Amino acid sequence: MAASENVDSGYGVLNLPNSPSIYDAEKSFQVIEESILGLWKVVNNLTSIQPPQCDRYRVTIFGSARLRADSPLYDGVKILASELTMMGCDIVTGGGPGLMQAANEGSVIADIQNKTNSIGIRVDLDFEQKPNPFVEQLYQHQTFFTRLHHFVLLSNAFVVVPGGIGTALEAFMIWQLLQVRKLYDKPLIMVGEMWSELVDWAEVYMINTEHQLASPDDMKIPYCVKNFAEATAVLRKYHAQWLQGCKI
Repeated sequence: MAASENVDSGYGVLNLPNSPSIYDAEKSFQVIEESILGLWKVVNNLTSIQPPQCDRYRVTIFGSARLRADSPLYDGVKILASELTMMGCDIVTGGGPGLMQAANEGSVIADIQNKTNSIGIRVDLDFEQKPNPFVEQLYQHQTFFTRLHHFVLLSNAFVVVPGGIGTALEAFMIWQLLQVRKLYDKPLIMVGEMWSELVDWAEVYMINTEHQLASPDDMKIPYCVKNFAEATAVLRKYHAQWLQGCKI
């Protein structure tokens, strides 16, 4: 068969055998689905390349976007971030207002010699469009999926302070990744009663039941602490281990 017989003369498009028609919705969707899954596989392969382990120690702080600067929690998060910055840690947040801004502000204030980074990982929303003014290094995402994955790739430790549904999502994601050992030696520190009571709830309804829905060891994964001073103490231990490992 001549090549010209395989060409649609109206559009100049090759009419290849087994090619689905754009009017065949089911086959077209199958091609799109397979292409998307293939792209995800490429992205997964690329993100398996980890950042240099001894480059920076980065602590992500998850927390509410709603709390104002006159809140005691705002001051507490700011002090926590400042202490971690003075240890040499980069601070990572969602880059928005509230307790995210408190963490970025604490980082900038304590970084007198400009040795660390105050990082924000944002997502496009119809509200909260602007990053807070204390973000020095900004990443922008179109979806929560890629944004959450970025937090995981970038961070050496995670601190969860009071927050709402978004903060709970982030906390559960890290907890689950530690549970299935997709993350190793990266502490998940939960600050305050709301999180310790969440773990208590999980023990009641997942462990202390006729048919266990999780392992008792899963409940030991988060470090539930009462205050920011205890959170700092846990982070100092892990940061010291990281420094020691980088010297070997």
